[in-house]
Amino acid sequence: MKIEITITPIIDHESYDLNGHVIYKDSLGNWSCKADLTARQHQAFRNYEKLIIKNERFKKHTKATYKG
Repeated sequence: MKIEITITPIIDHESYDLNGHVIYKDSLGNWSCKADLTARQHQAFRNYEKLIIKNERFKKHTKATYKG
């Protein structure tokens, strides 16, 4: 079964929408989400963080869709 995961920036480096769930940085600087995410959602966000959020060449973060 193919699952599509879409990550959309709300506020760059602070909060992102992941298929309707908000992922945000807490007061300690860790990524947090009030909902339980699946392993695929966690992996997709880790990839997005590595490729987009931590990449200094991206001045504005973009929407990304992961399929799989």
